[in-house]
Amino acid sequence: MARTIATADRISRAELLEFVRPRHHAVLMTTRASGLPQLSPVTCGLDDDGRLVVSTYPERAKAVNLRRDPRASACVLSDDFGGAWVQVDGTAEVIDMPDAVEPLVEYYRNIAGEHPDWDEYREAMRRQDKSLIRLTIDSWGPVATGGFPARLADA
Repeated sequence: MARTIATADRISRAELLEFVRPRHHAVLMTTRASGLPQLSPVTCGLDDDGRLVVSTYPERAKAVNLRRDPRASACVLSDDFGGAWVQVDGTAEVIDMPDAVEPLVEYYRNIAGEHPDWDEYREAMRRQDKSLIRLTIDSWGPVATGGFPARLADA
């Protein structure tokens, strides 16, 4: 039986955005006050400027941590757990109400398409006091898949 060989493909920024755009599952890493990592599974998307965006609440650990230290990383995953992934790194900002309303509209549009009632959506975001995390991607790793090292392909 043929073995699955791990891959690690270096890609351009344009290829990165093409890879990330249809993927909406990630693990976001921020830094706790103790210096230890905080990992949060999130639903994510890309905004129109190619920033990774995540909807959250102002009191969540990820938002609190990013207000203190804006450095963040995210591992963007394929829907199939065994599929390809990529790590992105950068600087994040947390946008709170009322400034978050229109960025949250863009977030929804880029992940799910058109909402049947945008006024209702905007009011729900205000009522829930939602925030948006916006991660400017400064660097990224290769798009990778798991498997055996190439040296074991025929072993």
